[in-house]
Amino acid sequence: MINTGLSFWEKDRYFNNIDVAIIGGGIVGLNAAIHLKKKHKKLKVAVLDKGLLSNGASSRNAGFCCFGSPGELLDDLKSHSESTVFSLVEKRWKGLQKLRKNLGDKAIDFHNWGGYEVFDSEEEYHLCLEKLDYLHKNISPLIGIKTVYENATDQIKKFGFKGVKGMIVNLAEGQIDTGKMMSVLIAKAYKAGVYIINMCEVQNIEDQDDSVLIHPKEGTIIISRRALICTDGFSKPLLPNDPIEPYRAQVLISKPIPNLKLKGTFHYDKGYYYFRNVGNRILLGGGRNLDFKTENTDRDGLTDLVQNRLNDLLQNMIAPYTKPEVDMRWSGILGLGNDKTPIIKPVSKNVFCAVRLGGMGVAIGSLVGEEAGEMVGKGL
Repeated sequence: MINTGLSFWEKDRYFNNIDVAIIGGGIVGLNAAIHLKKKHKKLKVAVLDKGLLSNGASSRNAGFCCFGSPGELLDDLKSHSESTVFSLVEKRWKGLQKLRKNLGDKAIDFHNWGGYEVFDSEEEYHLCLEKLDYLHKNISPLIGIKTVYENATDQIKKFGFKGVKGMIVNLAEGQIDTGKMMSVLIAKAYKAGVYIINMCEVQNIEDQDDSVLIHPKEGTIIISRRALICTDGFSKPLLPNDPIEPYRAQVLISKPIPNLKLKGTFHYDKGYYYFRNVGNRILLGGGRNLDFKTENTDRDGLTDLVQNRLNDLLQNMIAPYTKPEVDMRWSGILGLGNDKTPIIKPVSKNVFCAVRLGGMGVAIGSLVGEEAGEMVGKGL
């Protein structure tokens, strides 16, 4: 007698005759699943996610619709070629347009309030300011916008900052509601006929030449014709030979602040810190550069070192005159590497992957998901 822990109905409906099993139910996995069902309606597509919710980065990110602040791009150019850096900018831009087109601005609460980079060093501010013509020359033709960046130092007082020496705005950036985005994606996946199975943590995948055996932490082995790994920051156990590392991003959000002046998305210290308004609250995250070794983890958690720094920035630089109180703190896991280009490739005959979003999941997740769906669906 075999006891799988499932009823006949559950096994028959959810786990039999799977054509594509997608491991990871975040932005990439759901977009891949939706694209597969759109192109191949008869395929049985199942998304396996280890959490009750998609709790990697997709449902825990800050909701930034960003594609590159001057400081971060200029820093990337120190270790990446021009073609790589500006190709990524183009992909992020195209991904954002795809996200908005697929889900609708109203549904995801999109606002084009600008993306600002703030500087507490006059030297760094002027270095970036001097490079704006160079950035426009390379970026404007890619996204079809003549003026992307502007000097915004005159707005420092309006936002109520303290200790900020300069500010540059990206006029084409905005923000979304991450929770609404994930809700709409999940609804679209269900409507397309995708099976979503939560609390299914995959520990191992075996390519058997004519099928794939997927071993969850608990429960029976799942058999599928093909598998697509979309686990980003949790990918190392499944893809031990690929250059991707998990990094924790710690975040806090304030209680509501009456008459909050802040509006838009903001980057500080080459993007290692980021903050925005969420209604009349302030969301602030980052700080992994304070201790790369400790934050190189796929475990959720908070540290005093990072949280104290976030508290200091919130109280003394971002909102020094409003005395903000912290309402919640959390963390998410990013998939990063020395190369910021996503990894989208076959792993073996029937196993594929789409990982390493570089902390830009909102920007490129839709595009990467569709590319991955196209790749895994060929020949089925």
